[in-house]
Amino acid sequence: QVQLVESGGGSVQAGESLRLSCAASKSSYSSGCMGWFRQAPGKEREGVATIDSGGTPSYADSVKGRFTIFKDNTKNTLYLQMNSLKPEDTAMYYCADRPTDCSYGRMNMYLYNYWGQGTQVTVST
Repeated sequence: QVQLVESGGGSVQAGESLRLSCAASKSSYSSGCMGWFRQAPGKEREGVATIDSGGTPSYADSVKGRFTIFKDNTKNTLYLQMNSLKPEDTAMYYCADRPTDCSYGRMNMYLYNYWGQGTQVTVST
């Protein structure tokens, strides 16, 4: 069983930055795929960014050039650096993990086995 704990959310103004962290209970992503997803009220959960075991990232079009996903293997921690935040980025952000690699369905939430509890990000104008 893998436990994921997110932190770093908050309320900011448009144009500001936040860094989210996801602490894993073990080296769960040594061979799998990890990602950040978000869910706004009344909307479906969507993939934001994923990273494979080799550190190769992938991003949703809506965040390319603004968000960066990376990980620190020594700390078993996944990060999401979010710059130039927009009001439409407001959502609950979730960290997710799966033992299979990212070669398919990397933005498909149904293919992830483990989830954190989420951290709220609110961006105001």
